[in-house]
Amino acid sequence: MLEKLFRLQEKGTSVTQEAIGGITTFMTMAYIIFVQPAVLSAAGMDFGSVMVATCLSSALATFLMAFLANYPIALAPAMGHNFFFVYTICLAMGVPWQTALGANFISGAAFIILAIFGLREMLVNAIPGSLKHAIAVGIGLFIALIGFQWAGIVVYKPGTVLGLGDLHSPPVLLALFGLFVITILYTLKVKGAIVLGILVTALVGIPTGIVTYYGVVSTPPSVAPTFFKLNVSAAFTLSLLPTVFILFFLDLFDTVGTLIGVSEQAGFIKDGKLPGARKALLSDAIGTLFGTIMGTSTVTSYIESSTGVASGARTGLANVVTGLLFVVAVLFFPLVKMIGGGYVLNSSTLYPVTAPALILVGTLMMCGVTKIKWHDATEAIPAFLTIVIMPYAYSITDGIAVGFIFYSLLKLVTGKIREVHPILLIFTLLFILRYIFLM
Repeated sequence: MLEKLFRLQEKGTSVTQEAIGGITTFMTMAYIIFVQPAVLSAAGMDFGSVMVATCLSSALATFLMAFLANYPIALAPAMGHNFFFVYTICLAMGVPWQTALGANFISGAAFIILAIFGLREMLVNAIPGSLKHAIAVGIGLFIALIGFQWAGIVVYKPGTVLGLGDLHSPPVLLALFGLFVITILYTLKVKGAIVLGILVTALVGIPTGIVTYYGVVSTPPSVAPTFFKLNVSAAFTLSLLPTVFILFFLDLFDTVGTLIGVSEQAGFIKDGKLPGARKALLSDAIGTLFGTIMGTSTVTSYIESSTGVASGARTGLANVVTGLLFVVAVLFFPLVKMIGGGYVLNSSTLYPVTAPALILVGTLMMCGVTKIKWHDATEAIPAFLTIVIMPYAYSITDGIAVGFIFYSLLKLVTGKIREVHPILLIFTLLFILRYIFLM
């Protein structure tokens, strides 16, 4: 039955390999279970209810990706989107969180319509090869930077913006230990190197007090405080139209960027196109709708899925494992918190157990840089800017935007505008308008 559903032999994988990949993906994105309620509670939402909503919406969307598209790309509430939801829409604009959820619902509904008619799929296929490879590399650098920050190896420095952290502090030493373990295991071609490294790092962290053991099982919080509390009618106002557009815009390009990045790493892209892109994007859109009903912000594809791919995941079976773990996380909250929970050091929260996995994945995603046409300035310059803007601006969306704009501009001035897909030109114009009027 599993073979029929997921075509394991055709994809060159096995049940064991997919299980390892699914577990690895979950462990590197489990932090969202704790971060999401902490962020959304700042807008007045119930902490426990948001935690359950996060787990269940992540599970549903991840299952949809498994059975509709057969891809090992897990989904969960997006980092960055949650801060926009709370600190811009709710706190800065004074919009009640119920109305903000309504705006998110409208955005998700628009996504479903576009996914059904294939516009999002057309966008993925309209992106030129050089930018596809650049997006994958840029995301690799972006998540490596996040990994270094979570490890405390790279920190904010007033004079230089970024610099080395305290390499003598216990959590940083634990992260460095984990990085050594994971990279050694991976170099020796040990199956499940990443997940084994994470487990070893967690076990070492318990006696040192960096990783806290909270127990095994806890009663799930009630989802009632946020379930079906969205106010769609209040979001249907002219004043909130730009907000809905930005939610739509951010989700579109974060999703497309992540989908391309992980798919490029896994070898899913064939002849410059991603088979089944429409179904993958539809899974994302439905996940967002369900998330708003449950009580959480935009649900989107997670770049941390690349850790599962690096561990061998190639089919939706890995997503089934990841989705089940999200469901189980509701019951085994203390154990999940032990693995994915943070360690507070000097008012900063570090994730020394999962950070090393992100750093290694950043390395693995660099291979796409060799496929960029560096001899052609109209391809190389937009690709380079895409790669560097993502980590420098801390934004996948801005990296894609700058790449699109410079690609279209350089093709125009060199008389190669016919090489640019009309859809790419449309979104280039939208990006330009966004920077002129919305920022």
